[in-house]
Amino acid sequence: MVAPRRKQHDRVFKAIADPTRREILSLLTGGHRTVGQIARNFRTSRPAISRHLRVLRRAGLVVSRKQGTASICELNGKPLRAVSDWLRYYEVFWNESLRNLKLVEDSPSLPAPSARAEISRTL
Repeated sequence: MVAPRRKQHDRVFKAIADPTRREILSLLTGGHRTVGQIARNFRTSRPAISRHLRVLRRAGLVVSRKQGTASICELNGKPLRAVSDWLRYYEVFWNESLRNLKLVEDSPSLPAPSARAEISRTL
C-alpha cells in the first residue's frame, strides 16, 4: 500500500510536470488572483484552466476561496518542499559523482585525457 505522504508527493510532481500549471504557479507568486484573471493569461479555454487549477488544488499547491461569485486562488508553496528535498538528495548524489570524476581525471596513474579519448575511440 502506498503511503498517503507519497501519494501527496506524487500529486505535487504530477502538478508541476505541466508547463501551463507551472505558469499558473508563477502568476500566483505575484499574489492572489481570480480564475478569470488567471485564464486571461492563456490561449486555452477557461474550463481547461479550471481543470489545471483542480490538479493544483489536489496537490495542495493552490488554495481557493469564494468571494462573492468569484473564486480567489492563492499559492501555497509548502508542498514544494517535497520537490526541494527530492532535488537536494540528487544534488548530493551528483556532487559526489562529479567529485569522484574529478579525482579520476586528476589521477596521475591514468593516461592523459587525450589518450583516454583515443583509447575509447578504438574500442
